[in-house]
This record gives sequence, structure tokens and C-alpha cells, in this order.
Amino acid sequence: MRNQLLSVAAILFSAAIFIAGNGLVGTLIPVRASLAGFSNVTIGVIGSAYFAGFVVGCFAGPRLLARAGHSRTFAVGAGLAAATTLLQSMYIAPTVWILMRAGFGFAAASLYMVIESWLNERASNEARGRIFAAYMTINYASVMIGQMLFSSNQPTSFTLFNLAAALYALCLIPMGLTTLPQPKAAEVPRLRPLRLYRISPVGVVGCIAVGLANSALWTLAPVFAQDHGLTRTWLATFMSVLTFGGAVVQLPIGRLSDRMDRRYVIAAICAASAALGVMLYLFAGEGRNILLLLIGAFGITALPFYGLSVAHANDRIPREAFVEVSATLLMINALASCFGPTLAAIVIDRFGTASLFLYTATIHVAMMLFVVMRIQTREALIGETRDKFEMMPQQGSPAGLELDPRGPEDKAA
Repeated sequence: MRNQLLSVAAILFSAAIFIAGNGLVGTLIPVRASLAGFSNVTIGVIGSAYFAGFVVGCFAGPRLLARAGHSRTFAVGAGLAAATTLLQSMYIAPTVWILMRAGFGFAAASLYMVIESWLNERASNEARGRIFAAYMTINYASVMIGQMLFSSNQPTSFTLFNLAAALYALCLIPMGLTTLPQPKAAEVPRLRPLRLYRISPVGVVGCIAVGLANSALWTLAPVFAQDHGLTRTWLATFMSVLTFGGAVVQLPIGRLSDRMDRRYVIAAICAASAALGVMLYLFAGEGRNILLLLIGAFGITALPFYGLSVAHANDRIPREAFVEVSATLLMINALASCFGPTLAAIVIDRFGTASLFLYTATIHVAMMLFVVMRIQTREALIGETRDKFEMMPQQGSPAGLELDPRGPEDKAA
């Protein structure tokens, strides 16, 4: 295991540097936009533009990988990330920022695709879980480092944008120096969300709900914190506590969900997230310590949601379909995320920034009710038990694969 981790150290190091930049930019952009006088709706649209670019990257990224290889695709993504970040510091205008965030979303999708596919290619079956656990730990730790860097300078200066751009440039170095052989070009997967919904309704709807709720949270939580009087250092701490809450609970929640029907765990965390969202709305003005306690608890319940939804969907498919299903779920989540920040911004523009958490609570309640309905409907339980993915050749498909949700009894009929 240690040797495998050492063999992918360059990839993990590059990922850590890149994600630290994301943690900084994710906090900086909404705060800087608010200080520049952008409306809440405009800030929401800027957040949505990132996810729109990410969706495009989900489709174009695999083709770029097949054409240029992993190292060159990573270089393209890092260069585009640095350029769009620097341009935002030069031109403080809504239209420019919307375009730049869309370009950054495209770059981010390409970079994550390189990192995760390369890690997956290097990991053995015996060590894959631990390698990706190390990757997720680095992910959260790097986001928190980036969020804390926000307090190192004034958000109105160019310095923080320049620092983020420098991190995007520096992430090229470990990846550029690695001697690891590049993965072989893979077939471009087909994305079929409706077929996947028939196999795992809870997994697909969960990814939609996460996209609507968490994209709004990451985009507008800094605006909420700033509106409630948090200084630069306290605002960075607020965002880090949110992230830390999600980090510490990943492994325990994952282990719990492995021992029981994941739908019960999903319903429980949605109920808890909704309750904490209401409490954040009601007690947001009660002081910094209360606010930090509540946002940490909210991170514990809200941030594992995506991983549980993906795991539930993957429970119902064979290993051969993991690439297609992972790409499909990522695309579904990104599409929903395009709407989350804008919808939440409309809500808070009318009812105040604290209503961000009423918005997320509404989504979590709706998801909880959907999961309970799926659990209680006997026909759904039987259908979900029998539904399987079966790999079938399909004429005209580049990968020659077809996902068939019918069970053996259905085919016999």
C-alpha cells in the first residue's frame, strides 16, 4: 500500500495544490463580487456559470484525453484555470466574470478527470479504496488550506487572485516531473441518465438534490457570512469549519452505510440537514460561536450526501459499468448545479441571506420524502432488487456497450 501511495505521490501533490487554489477562489469570488456591488442574483449566476462550464468539460474532457493524453490535458486545464483567474482580477465586471467562471469550470472538469482516472488506473483492486480515501482526505485538507489563505490579504486587492493563479501554475510541476507512464486512451463513455434512473432512482435524484443544494451553499455561504458581520479571518474560519465537518464524518458515515440499506442513511442525513438549515436561519444572529457550531454540524450532515448517492447507484451495477455510471452521475450533478446558485440567489435576494439555509432545507426535505416513498413502495423495492446492469453489445456504439436494466426473468418474458 505504501509503495502504491508513493507511486502516485506526484498526482496527489498536484491535486493538493490545485484544490487549495479552488478553496481560496471559492471563498474569494462571492466576497469580492459582493464588495464590488454585484447583486445576489448576479453572484448566483456567476456560480452557475462555473457548473455550466463543468458540464461542457464532462463531455469534452474525455475526448481531449483521448486526443492529447493525460499530461497535456492537465497542462491545458491548469493554464486555462490560471488565465481565467488572472483575468477576473483585471476586469471587475459581471459579464467578464460569468465568462471566466464558465471557462474555469471547463478547466476544472478536465483536471479532475485527469487526476481521478490516473489514480484509478494506477491503483490495484486491493488498494483502490485506500488510495481514493487518501485522495478525499487531501481534497478536504487542501480546500481548508485555501479557505484559510483568504484571510492573508484584502479581498479587494489583486493579491489573492494572483496567489490562486500561482497555485494553478505550480500544480503543473509535480505532474510534469512524474515518470509514471500515462494511462492508455480509453473509449469515450456514453451518458444515459434516463436508463440509469430506471436502475437507481435514489442515486440519480440524490445527485440532482446535491447539485441544487451544495452548489448554492458553496457559492453563497461566504455572502451569508459576510452579511452577518464576520471579518476576513472569521469568514475564512466559517468556511473551513463547514468543510472540516464534512471531512471528519466521511469515513464513519461510509462505514455505517456499508452495513445497512444506504437509503436509510440518506434519509437520515437529509432530515438532519433540513433541521440544521432551519436552525441556521433562526439563530444566525445569535453570535459567532453559535454560528460556527451550527455550520460545522451542517457540514457533517450535508457534505456526505453526494458520496452516499453515488455509492447507492454503484451498488446496483457491475464493475464494467463504473466508468459510464460515474461520468453520468457527475454530469447529472453538474447540470443540477447550474441552477442551484441562481435559484438560491433569487430566494435570498427576496428573503435575506439567511434564507439560503431554508432553500437547502426545502431540497433536503423533498429528498427525504422521495427516499421514504421509495423505501415504502413494495413494487419499487422489488423492481430495484431485480434491476441489474448487463453489458450488451450495441451496433454503432464506440465502446460497444449497452446498459440493460432488465433482469433475467424480464428477458425470458
